Formats: sequence, structure tokens, C-alpha cells
Amino acid sequence: MTGLRRARIGGPHRTPLLLTSITLRPWQRAAFDLFDASEHPDFLAVATPGAGKTTFALTCARSQLSKWAADGTARRLVVVAPTSHLKLQWALAAHRMGLQLDPDWSPDYGLARDTHGLVTTYQQIATGAAADKLQGLSAEGMVVLDEVHHAGHERAWGDGIGRAFAHAERRLSLSGTPFRSDAARIPYVRYDVTAEGDQAHADFTYGYADALRDGGVVRPVYFPRVDGQMEWSTPSGDVLRATFHDELARDQVSARLRTALSLEGDWIVNVLGQAHERLRKIRAEQPDAGGLVIATDQEHAQGIARMLRNRFNTAAEVVVSDDPTASRKIAEFASSDRPWLVSVRMVSEGVDIPRLRVGVYATTTSTELFFRQAVGRFVRWQTGRPTQKAYVYVPDDPRLRNHAFRIAEARRHVLRPPAADDDQSPNGELDRQVAADDVAEQLALFSVVSSTATGVKFHTVTETGVEHYDDEPDPPVPDFADDPALSVELADVPTEAGLVPFGSLSVAEQKDELRTRNADVAKRLVDMTGWNHARVQGEMNRLAGISKVSAATVDQLERRLRYAESWLRRLRHQGG
Repeated sequence: MTGLRRARIGGPHRTPLLLTSITLRPWQRAAFDLFDASEHPDFLAVATPGAGKTTFALTCARSQLSKWAADGTARRLVVVAPTSHLKLQWALAAHRMGLQLDPDWSPDYGLARDTHGLVTTYQQIATGAAADKLQGLSAEGMVVLDEVHHAGHERAWGDGIGRAFAHAERRLSLSGTPFRSDAARIPYVRYDVTAEGDQAHADFTYGYADALRDGGVVRPVYFPRVDGQMEWSTPSGDVLRATFHDELARDQVSARLRTALSLEGDWIVNVLGQAHERLRKIRAEQPDAGGLVIATDQEHAQGIARMLRNRFNTAAEVVVSDDPTASRKIAEFASSDRPWLVSVRMVSEGVDIPRLRVGVYATTTSTELFFRQAVGRFVRWQTGRPTQKAYVYVPDDPRLRNHAFRIAEARRHVLRPPAADDDQSPNGELDRQVAADDVAEQLALFSVVSSTATGVKFHTVTETGVEHYDDEPDPPVPDFADDPALSVELADVPTEAGLVPFGSLSVAEQKDELRTRNADVAKRLVDMTGWNHARVQGEMNRLAGISKVSAATVDQLERRLRYAESWLRRLRHQGG
């Protein structure tokens, strides 16, 4: 497992720590060596979810920034994440690696001198102002593009990073899921010409099967696939009945899946019961083990949460994309021992909840990309656990069954225009929702008659492929902690304001606390002076010698707070 070593610095009253070395996993060390030796500005690492891409990327960044610092230049690091929730996750991970990144950066404000850089999102860069600002900030610096395939999904996102980072000296792209099949070229990814089409060139690939073989990297995931008897009425009024193994016309495949997942039938109740019982047994050995249900939409999620509470007497938290508190709820769930989380497109790639051991795939989204992202939430390895198996219950839908069997395969983005008859291609119609969920107007006439869960089949994925379920013991976990070949020595990386020592709080967290305290004093000064808020803030800035609170360093914010508190004391003394 990854290990950190730190050295103490400072005087008798202040002994913070600085990261001096890190012990990597074998794949991380091999990929780091390739990146370190590469003279090409662009490097693509494809590694399975849970393998440790963040630690690998930050080790590369720390090493590269220290080399530049040794030459007398302090260059910036920019990390681009897929979601706002992941910005804070990246900033905290960077802090543990001795790098300070601002997760609240905005193109309207500057970047403080006591940070090494910032974390932003693809969506933010799609705005022209952010891309233009980042072009200057990242010039001759380093960029990490997390889950870079997102830049190929939204053309504006690809255009944004293409403009923002054209002048960066190093660009490290990361991906943990297969690139989708379309004709949009992803910026900063090289392509090899093949008979199938132009394929994305990965400088290093580490798949799920590789991680299972190494041991101690990812969990083995088992897929209980649940069949059933589903009945539904068609727009023409006909009533159809089918199991997941019956051949159906393409326009009825999604209807069958929606029927199984419907809250009106018994299939979902039965599967939730099986999953809850599985989680209950796991929690007997691991009391904080958690479960995740991936629902279709907000109404479906709320219904599943009620079902868990009313039928199985267990609490369930719901997170949906339009809830402004969703990120906070995910973070609280991750650090708690609560049993169930129900999500709609919120707990996807990069979200780290290692205690998840049981899942229910209860969404009509059947793309391979989304399926892999969902399964990736359950593979996170936890050090010190005697058993690590995870279970993801899935409908025995042929599309999902196909995705589960192919989890171990490494996939690459293929540039080719979609063909008219693309149904049977490996990356074609099977990877999309069938017929756009059977067209919106047909959904209004669709109705569930009944659904009942029947047989359950187990299989898991091993390094050699797919095997039927057998309750074999977990593989032994190798210990790499004392292997000197895996250790990377890390030199200091000062910011423009000098060396930033390691403390319990990151620079961003310290600033959040100081800004809150500054704002509290400002409110009291408004009451004491009778000035308006803007005038008080301006005077506090003048006393501290800063122009913008958003671009202030920790030392500047502490000085601003001291001067403001001194001003407040004088006013109170005069008033007394």
C-alpha cells in the first residue's frame, strides 16, 4: 500500500511536517518512472477505478514541480476534475502530498501566493473567461486532466481545455473507464491508426484484472444477476410478458427493464431484500459497511428510500444532482456508519466511499461507461480488512450482463463515425439506452402490470476472466511498504510565498476558517462604526495591506484579522 514519510521542520513552538518520500504500489511506480523519463508533453495513464490514480498523479506533479523549483522557477499546477464535489477531494489529497491547491478558484479572482495551483472543472473551463485566465496561469506549468474522456463528450469542454492548456509544459491525462465511441477527438490524447479506426494511445494501462492479480489494490466484485417475470402494456394496448432471457424486439428491451425496476412491481422489493440481507451479514463483521442503490430518477430514488425504511426498517439517505447539499451529504455518508445511500447520477467516477460493500444497479441507464463508473464505486480497497468482497445486484438484462462480463477488459477510445447499423458493434447500440428509452411519447402509454424476481446467478471477474460464483477465500495481500524499489524521494516545492509546511488543515481549509472569522469581525465593526459593509471591508483590507480577500494568503488573512480585532477593541474602549 502507499506509504508517506514526513520530516519535522520549524522552531520549538511550531513543528509542522513536510513530505519527504512516498512508497507507491508497483503499477504506480512503473507508471511514474515512464512519466518521469518521458520527454513528450502529453502522457495518458488508464487505470481501473480504485487503483490509486490520484496518488500517482500527485506524485508525478510533486516531482515535476520540485524539478522546476530546483531550477529557480515556481510554476503552477492545475487539476481539472469532472465534478465540483471532486474539486475538494483533489485539494485534500494534494494537501496530504504536500501540495496546496485552491478548490474555490474563480476567473474573477487571483490565485494566492501560498498555493501551488488550483482545482477546477471541465464545465467551468467551458466558459471563455476561465479558459483565458487558465491559459496564463498554466503557461509552462503542469496540468492534470482527471477522467479526460469527459472532454470528448461535450464539445465545449474539449474546446475549453484545448484553449486553456495549449502552453502547459506537462499534461498528465487520467482515465479509469472506457472512452465512449464517437468521432470527437480528445485534446492532448494521441491516436494510433488501426484497421478499426484511430485508437487512443495510452502510455500506461493498468486494468481491473491486473489489479486483482497484484492483490491489495482492488476488491473482487461479485455480480448477483437477478432474473424475473415482467408484464407490461404496450402503447397499442397489448400486454407482454417476458423474462430477461426471452428474445424481444429492440423497442421492448427497455420496457422490460423499466418494468423490473418499477416501484409498482415486486422485482425491486425482492432484490432490495436480498441486498439488505447481504449487507446485514457483512455489517456483522464490518459495522460501518455501506450499501448504494443507483436509482433512475428522483421520484424513483425517494420511493426506494421509503421502501428500505418501511419494509426493511433501515435508514437510507437520498442524493440527487439538483440538490445543492448533495456533495455534503455524500461526504457525511462516506465518513459515517449509516447503512444505505440512494443516488441519482451523483455517486459516479472519482467519488471515494471505500466502505461500500453492497450495491443495487436499479437505473434504466444501460451504457457501458455508466455501468463501469457505478461498479468502480465498490472496488476501493480498505487496508486491514480480513475480507474485501463486494456485491453489486443487477437485473439480468442482456446489456448489463454483457457489461459485467467485460469489466476486466481494457477499452480504448476509437475515432470513427457511427455506422447506420451499429447495433452489434462492441461499442455501439449496446452501450446506449435502447431507442432513446423508446421515445418520450411512448412512455406516456407504457404501464407496468407486474414484476417478480426469480432466479439469481452469481459470477465474479478474475485476472483470467469471468468465473461462476464460488465462495473462495480472498487472495493474499502482498506488503510493499518496506520495498525500497517502490519508494520515491520528494524534494521541497516552495510556493511564491515560500515553503508551506504540512499541518492538520490544508491552506484552503485554514482560509475558510479565517474568512469566516474576518466576516464575523466585519459585521461587528459595521454595528460599531455605522459604516456600510463595503467601507468596513475596504478599511480592513487597507490596514492589512491586501487588495482582495479571495487572493490573500493565510498570513495576510491572519494579519487582517489581527488589525480588525485591534480596531474593534479601540472602538469598544472609546465607547466605554
